[in-house]
Amino acid sequence: MEPVEENEKRSVFGKLLLEHRRAAGWTQDRLAEASGLSVRALRELERGRARAAQQRSAEVLADALGLTGGDREFFLTVAKQGRRRNPALAAHVAATCALPAPLTDLSGRENELEQLSAKIAEGGGVVAIVGQAGVGKTALAVTAADRWRGDYPDGCFAVDLRGMDEEPVSARTALDRLLRALDVAPGQVPASEGDRSALLRMLLEGRKVLLLLDNAADEAQVRPLLVTGPGCLTLITCRRTLAGLEGARWLSLEPLSDGGATGLLAKIVGEDRVRAEPAAARELVALCGYLPLAVRIAGNRLATRPQWSLAQLADRLRDEGTRLRALAVGDLQLRSAFDLSYRGVSAGARRLFRRLATVPGADFGLELAGVVSGASDADVRDHLDELFDASLLQSTAVPERHQFHDLVRLFAEERFEAEEDPAVRDLVLAHLLDKAAEAARLFYPKAPETGRFGSRDENGRWLDVEGDNWVAAQRVAARKGWHREVSDLAVALHWYSDGRSGQRPWGEIFSLGAAAANALGNAADEAKLLNFVGWASSVCLADDEAAVEAHLRALDIATRIGDRTEQTWASIYLGQVLRYVGREAEAFEYARRGYESAGELPFWDGQSSARNVYGHTLLAAGRHSEALAVHRAVLADAERLANETYPGLHRMLRALALRAIGDVLADLAEWRDAAGYYRTSRWLSWEGGFGVMEAICALREGRAWREAGAFEEARESLTLAVELSSAPASSTRREQALAELALLPQ
Repeated sequence: MEPVEENEKRSVFGKLLLEHRRAAGWTQDRLAEASGLSVRALRELERGRARAAQQRSAEVLADALGLTGGDREFFLTVAKQGRRRNPALAAHVAATCALPAPLTDLSGRENELEQLSAKIAEGGGVVAIVGQAGVGKTALAVTAADRWRGDYPDGCFAVDLRGMDEEPVSARTALDRLLRALDVAPGQVPASEGDRSALLRMLLEGRKVLLLLDNAADEAQVRPLLVTGPGCLTLITCRRTLAGLEGARWLSLEPLSDGGATGLLAKIVGEDRVRAEPAAARELVALCGYLPLAVRIAGNRLATRPQWSLAQLADRLRDEGTRLRALAVGDLQLRSAFDLSYRGVSAGARRLFRRLATVPGADFGLELAGVVSGASDADVRDHLDELFDASLLQSTAVPERHQFHDLVRLFAEERFEAEEDPAVRDLVLAHLLDKAAEAARLFYPKAPETGRFGSRDENGRWLDVEGDNWVAAQRVAARKGWHREVSDLAVALHWYSDGRSGQRPWGEIFSLGAAAANALGNAADEAKLLNFVGWASSVCLADDEAAVEAHLRALDIATRIGDRTEQTWASIYLGQVLRYVGREAEAFEYARRGYESAGELPFWDGQSSARNVYGHTLLAAGRHSEALAVHRAVLADAERLANETYPGLHRMLRALALRAIGDVLADLAEWRDAAGYYRTSRWLSWEGGFGVMEAICALREGRAWREAGAFEEARESLTLAVELSSAPASSTRREQALAELALLPQ
């Protein structure tokens, strides 16, 4: 092999000549003899000291090497390009491949531009900007390309691949446009796609070039067009994820932030109009789903209608049934953008897409997708992947769960109404209500370990994960008049709700159930559910007056129909909440009544609760020894009867009894002992996933440690109480914990 001088850079033609000579197994001497060119001339060509051979020399070299057909055509074309005198490729860019003008009002994409810069700083290559229709992929890519134009002195090129058209631009056609933009004469463009791709790479080798491939259809379309040499950058925009593209890096574009969307609106309609109606502006961009295209459409409508207020347009967009119709101006139509993506996926994926609109909650997984589609798990997985790759679905933070963008969901609803039987809506509702009720019943004190949907732990995880969906399903069912299903679900959720007071809107859930029971004329279930409403009002909503009212109504109904169980439960609850509203004498009387009648109830089904509540009222009355005796007896019975229920309920009752003992000891100023009981209760609450109970124990433990002078232990517990009380409903407890922390010495 002939030596190459250090730092020597071959021309494109020189590399091609060298490749053909070596493929033939010839030396320079033999090729010189066969072609009639001198060895020196061949050496100059191969080493790049001469950019290319003259036309006659190129032809005799092709003859000598035996090149025919496409190989000969390609060899002569490269030779011709090498003879062109102007090395600044950018000067030859045809109008069809010039970069589009960047938007003057791009807003809210500063972070994404920084991310793109970081990816490019890693070494150019291929960067794919992917995301749903209307999210602003092209605007970002064009702005980025214009910003970096100076870093690519050999040319910046752009091709709109029209990937959403019925017939996207073929790779062969796109290569023709690029080669002609590089001043390859029409007659010299190779015929085959492969030769065109090879020529493009050879012409750009050693150059610093930026190529924008906008609106790509798929991986197969863009692979032949990629410019990946050192110093080159290919930017691709696509609604599909292009997950099969080798060597690419991805930037997944999300909708704008609230501030970015409002900023874009202000650039279109004017800062003064946004400042005049800030609340309407925020609502307007929220109704646009923070999609740049939707915000631009809304902004353009306002800009061309200066007499309109922002509130007027927001009012038009509030109606979900007409929102997509209203998001259109001139040739900008959001529905059309979504429809192109929809038409681009398979028939099975389209069917799943529109049927997923019947899922009532915010997200869904394989199970619910299978319920609405009726397809096999394998097909459903393929269709979900297809919809995700087409940016018609978004992934969530939970693996293998998906969701719609708000506006895409409205489009899916439209397609459902136009193409599906309305009865299909009931499939997922019936499934969610039935499975949620069955799963919740496994949390009753003496329920078996497994049911028809699996073990108690499996059902608990399902109830947690699908919570938004079965809650939403109950709301929809209530509107449809499915009273039996609504009431049955609410009744079934009683024991599951214990220890999970902060996880679901229990007040609404049980109120819907009580109303449904009333509509059915089922007084027994209505009384039961009103007691649950009272529990939720006090424990979840901190509305003790409403709790008292609900329990009194439950007691009245239970007394009227002779339901002793619900009379006892109402007395238990009233014995607790009446203390909270300052009616101690009544509270003691109801607690005593509940305590005395609770002997008729099984220990785990209410007796333990009655005894604990009575212990609390004894403490409030200053009868400490009696209160301690009651709570310690409950704790002892819980251990003795542990095998009669499941571990989760046993753990929760132990935590409650230990906390109650801590309360008595704290009232006696036995602070260290109290702190120990609170700590054990806190750990049991943590093990059981009872977040609110854990937070309450942490606060009381911290106060006990502070009173005992153990300030580091106090700080640890109180800091935890603050962390566990971040929800709005926990604001009072959070303030109490912060106040306790402020009392600690620095």
